Amino acid sequence: MPSIPGRPGDRSPLLRAGESYLGLLEALNGCDEIDTVVCRHESGAGFMALADARMTGRPGVACVSRGPGACNAAIAVHTAQQDGVPFILFVGQVAKDDVRRDSFQEIDYGQMFGRIAKWTAEVTDPNRMAETLLRAFQVATTGLPGPVVIAVPEDVLTAQVEAATVQPQARVRGAPDPAALEQLRGWLAEAERPLLLAGSGLENEAGRTALKDMAEAWNLPVLVSFRRQDLFDNAHPLYAGDMGLSNPASQLELLRSSDLLVTLGARLSDITSQGYSFPKMVRPEMRLAHVHADPDVLGIHFAADLALASDPVACARALGQPQAALPDRRDWLSALAAERAKIRAVTDKEQPDGVPFARVVEKVGANLTEDAIVTVDAGSFGAPIYRAIPFRPPQRLLAPISGAMGFGVPAAVAAGLRTPERPVICFVGDGGLLMTGSELAVALERELPLKVIVSENNVYGSILLHQERDYPGHWTGTTFTNPDLETLGKAYGCAVTRLETLADLDRLPELIARPGPQFIVVTSSVQALLAPVRPAAKHEG
Repeated sequence: MPSIPGRPGDRSPLLRAGESYLGLLEALNGCDEIDTVVCRHESGAGFMALADARMTGRPGVACVSRGPGACNAAIAVHTAQQDGVPFILFVGQVAKDDVRRDSFQEIDYGQMFGRIAKWTAEVTDPNRMAETLLRAFQVATTGLPGPVVIAVPEDVLTAQVEAATVQPQARVRGAPDPAALEQLRGWLAEAERPLLLAGSGLENEAGRTALKDMAEAWNLPVLVSFRRQDLFDNAHPLYAGDMGLSNPASQLELLRSSDLLVTLGARLSDITSQGYSFPKMVRPEMRLAHVHADPDVLGIHFAADLALASDPVACARALGQPQAALPDRRDWLSALAAERAKIRAVTDKEQPDGVPFARVVEKVGANLTEDAIVTVDAGSFGAPIYRAIPFRPPQRLLAPISGAMGFGVPAAVAAGLRTPERPVICFVGDGGLLMTGSELAVALERELPLKVIVSENNVYGSILLHQERDYPGHWTGTTFTNPDLETLGKAYGCAVTRLETLADLDRLPELIARPGPQFIVVTSSVQALLAPVRPAAKHEG
């Protein structure tokens, strides 16, 4: 099988869990270019690969066994598709003569992943392996990035072929149309209440720089799409907030008064568009200019007045500087800033059943180093992270856009492997921890000094929040019993601390600054979690 090289001097991790590709493992024996990371579960391997792809911009690669292994990894394929992350999943398949015979653990992966993956392939001719790899990497990274699944029969993996190493190919990039750019410049120059909505197409150093330069040149307030807070300095006067799960009505009313919405590198998908309500479907109430590298993203829910299938970074750069004075937007910017300040404010008071997790987030956010990486699992416990932590590049936020539980710990491990010199802080609920927390064994093996902050409240918070709203007091299927999490943290080689009161939070800055792995368990409040739907909620589990 042809090798998959990384950049010079950079070992590319290949994350694996399974045994139906022993030929590949033999080829990796003694290979210095590829770091084989032995994960504990296929979902953890997939999530690690996605986080690595977010860090590098290159496809994350995971190998899993056929049948059960591929099923366990399906969550990562779905997450890659929803999140727009380049991901290649290799599946060890049954021998080629046994394909489609309903063999032991056999699955037709084209059928299984056909509506989730951007492309699926099954290599039965060893001489087509190089061609398949070339196409896989190109498909995974072109347009809207996403997952590719390649099934390789075990006897194909051990076949000898004459094939050169598959070198990385040039990215497909669309140049912005000059006439369209001129039209957009005119709109930007005359708009009194413009908005710039930035998304994943800017998720690299060049993209963040281009976004900042464009916003400052044209005096544009910046919104970021769902869970992309690390694209733009949250303390910048032009930062207007994010399009998240619970934007207040007052903010949305203000945003709807905009006269120009420039969507740059973002999809107007469910959460970012507030359930397809902002802007108005199908003809927005304001001018809409939509710029995205993938033409299939444009015009599928909202009719754009200007639709550019272009590299968003190239478009931002090409806009250049305004040629005349811009309208006075001080009142507009002040109104947006006032809404942002209300959203960011943390006012949660201590509750009898534990610490409001928003106060934990506030304390950590105020003490992040300038190069910190924050990973977050899915769940309502994490909601304050997106509004209260003032992210500022080069700080990074790695969170699942798809809302997949179990992402947080594997993402932290991947970030620690990729950038061991940077501090990594993982926020995870007790539910997500018990799904993929076993990947802390990789951190133990590699001596990664992760800081893991666990919200322990013995409930599936997001589900309970909706349950309490729709069926007050009926807590069925949303509560659970934990093992001793402090003992668990010690088993993974971490120094363990429990925080139970607001006064205990004063220890957080020192804990996250300590050398070595830290496992911090917070007895977090369910009452504070349920406050939006039941201010005086009591734990009835």
